[in-house]
Amino acid sequence: MAKSSKETMKEDELKVLDALERHAKDNIDTLAKECSFSRQKVWRIIKNLEAKKIIWGYAAVADPEEKNLKFFVLLLKRSTVPLDNAMKKEVTFEKLDDHLSNGTKIDDILITHGMHDAILTFYAPDIITAKRVVDGLFGRLGKYFVSYQLLETLFPIRKNGFKNPQITHLVEYV
Repeated sequence: MAKSSKETMKEDELKVLDALERHAKDNIDTLAKECSFSRQKVWRIIKNLEAKKIIWGYAAVADPEEKNLKFFVLLLKRSTVPLDNAMKKEVTFEKLDDHLSNGTKIDDILITHGMHDAILTFYAPDIITAKRVVDGLFGRLGKYFVSYQLLETLFPIRKNGFKNPQITHLVEYV
């Protein structure tokens, strides 16, 4: 039985998404060749995916040490106090960034199911600054959380799906 045009379109979109995730900096012609599509088809699919907000953005994966930053993971356990609307907006619309000290940058905010209810990942110059970031967050959000764990990462093996190019020098520490 022949595939419907919706199924074919979905497969084509997935093919383009896979190519973009591996080679986002490549030009349309290169992506088209990899997908075995025309340039126009790839361009049309990308514009459609952007319009539907399936593609959130494009980013380079850089070594944080080049910017004198370390990567931290904050694991959060919620309290029973519900977030009020103002706090929901602050968390979801990047208002937390307004309260960060210089040199720190939030990477991810994830709502999870399991032992922790949220994960916040961020970059900071050192552990002292990271602890100040956490203290500042808990000064604003403390009643909404009962506990947290702050983890400093030593090095990534993979980041955003890409293998660390320095891993051959770091493999002895794994």
